Amino acid sequence: MDLVRHLRYFTVVAEELHFGNAAIRLGMAQPPLSQRIKRLEEELGVRLFDRGGRQVRLTEAGRLLLGEAREIVARVDRLHELARHGEGAVLKVGVPPDLAAAAIAALVEGFRETSPGVRLAPAEIWTADQVTALAGGTIDVGLVRHPVNAPGLGFGPLLVQPQGVLLAESDPLARAGELHLADLGGRELLMPPREGEPGMHAETLAECRRHGYVPGQVHQGAGLGLVLAGMAVAFAPRAEVPGLAWRPLLGSPIAYRVSTAWRAETEAVKGFSALAVRILKERAGMTDEAAAPVRRVSRRPGMLA
Repeated sequence: MDLVRHLRYFTVVAEELHFGNAAIRLGMAQPPLSQRIKRLEEELGVRLFDRGGRQVRLTEAGRLLLGEAREIVARVDRLHELARHGEGAVLKVGVPPDLAAAAIAALVEGFRETSPGVRLAPAEIWTADQVTALAGGTIDVGLVRHPVNAPGLGFGPLLVQPQGVLLAESDPLARAGELHLADLGGRELLMPPREGEPGMHAETLAECRRHGYVPGQVHQGAGLGLVLAGMAVAFAPRAEVPGLAWRPLLGSPIAYRVSTAWRAETEAVKGFSALAVRILKERAGMTDEAAAPVRRVSRRPGMLA
């Protein structure tokens, strides 16, 4: 058992006194969190929380452990920080696995120029795992998709990235101009994993239903094999992919919202956040949320409100 990680989970639950809120803050589901707290209790041989009734309360043993747990977690974080400085300053960054390679390369190159004394170490991680990694101190800053509920984090400016649709070149809709979401009919849809992007996943499917598109099936993944095979469509920013056609969506009803996120706003984090805003605007077609075009709601007969 990773005792330090379990103690970190314990401190968050102790601060929230609500397993659901603690799970959101940690970016994980509630059942695994409850199981890990139970495992910690079994390891220590004591009950840490009184789960009776509607409210979670610390037991006497839990209250005694809380101060020690916080100190242990803080010391481990400090050790990691000292180790990073010992090998040269490193900024560990989480980025979505489907972020364009050109954008990642521009972030690395730009950070090398603006912060020559710090090495950027990007890791491809979905939003939910980034929230957990930020809370655990395994990354310093991330690029997350909204909506995301993580009370312990700070966020940079919100950027918006309108999405079009990728289809196989053989799809009849590939010959059209702008498409309405309802034009996609019962086509199957490829999306990032729901466990990795729960907020964006739910928001996107709700917007699809609101505009009359109910996917025949929702596939989860980052590769475009199913789209190339004509088995599904996918939402994406403007892109040129051999064998695929990209078409804009009427009224830009699907738009992903992205920002940087951090637990501690160091100078390196501030520098990366400012750089990310510039690079994502220049290389990924993102705009400030306030400058994003208003979505035009064009309902057809029988469409869901």
